[in-house]
Amino acid sequence: MVRANKVKIETMAGIFFTTTNDLSAEFPALAARELGWTDTAMLCGHEMAVPGSLPRVIRVMMLWNTAKSSSEIVHVYLHEAQALRPERCKKTAGIQGKQ
Repeated sequence: MVRANKVKIETMAGIFFTTTNDLSAEFPALAARELGWTDTAMLCGHEMAVPGSLPRVIRVMMLWNTAKSSSEIVHVYLHEAQALRPERCKKTAGIQGKQ
């Protein structure tokens, strides 16, 4: 997401992470802190447990100061999560191998 949108760490206001209930071994924010995002507000939570929903999903809502319009922002869907919003995956096809 950072690379796809050319986000600078100092422009981040906050990040909200959610995981499906089957992911509970660690807080996603810990990984972000290890990447150096030490001044960014972060919050973690679990998604609703909807029967038949996609398992093992981490969702990230990143809030940052930008002059981009909402149509210019690249939303990233990796692996099986591409099924959640297939119309958005065309923009991020080249990102998959660059995590």
